[in-house]
Amino acid sequence: MEIIIQPDERAGYQFAAKKVTALVHDRPDAVLGLVTGRTAVPLYKELARIRREEGLSFASVRTFNLDEYVGLPPDHPGSYHAFMKAQLFEIIDLKPANTHIPNGMAKDIARECGEYERQIRECGGIDLQILGLGAEGHIGFNEPSSSLGSRTRIKTLTEGTRRDNAHAFGKLEDVPRHVITMGVGTIMDARSCMILAFGEAKASAVAKTVEGPVTAMVPASALQFHPDVKVILDPSSAAQLGRKEYYLKAFEDKPDWQK
Repeated sequence: MEIIIQPDERAGYQFAAKKVTALVHDRPDAVLGLVTGRTAVPLYKELARIRREEGLSFASVRTFNLDEYVGLPPDHPGSYHAFMKAQLFEIIDLKPANTHIPNGMAKDIARECGEYERQIRECGGIDLQILGLGAEGHIGFNEPSSSLGSRTRIKTLTEGTRRDNAHAFGKLEDVPRHVITMGVGTIMDARSCMILAFGEAKASAVAKTVEGPVTAMVPASALQFHPDVKVILDPSSAAQLGRKEYYLKAFEDKPDWQK
């Protein structure tokens, strides 16, 4: 893991956006793994700005989203289909045929999950998987105790996760209890990963993910075994890291060829 502590949240999102756009510039048909939720919004705004002001095209990029609620039609305002359309797909020049989100309305959920895995393989795998970090250390909707070798599947949400997502539904009772999510094993297959975690509320999960033991109770900790992960933080989310000063110095002292 490379721990990158930026001066503030805005600088963190700008750094992340530069990594995404550098990949797309070098490989126009790159496969991106996309995240939803409040963590994603500033990143997608920055990508939209780069598209608008710098003219970078995303027309050949392929995308796969991490998850979707079971039982929500794509046009439901709380669905991740609707979220992605509003926050990114209708703002930059991604082709609809190149975007993929699990179908939460599928009659055969198990078959849908297997088909999603097949589509990822047929695209050659994910080049860069963008991730948020849940307060309990979950990635995607892989709640604590999820198998670290899991593939795309149905998961039951914890009440804490449902509360965290209630803002998109108006009240807790309307938040679905089940989701389709990429598994930890699916995420680990990506060639590179990038975790975005900002604010004091994420500090404990960051410390457990980066410096704690690898455990299914902190699913993101499995990424300690991944060969290429960037963890982008601000000072608040990095506050509980025991080796924070080392991470700052290591990033500052990178040799020029590595920068």
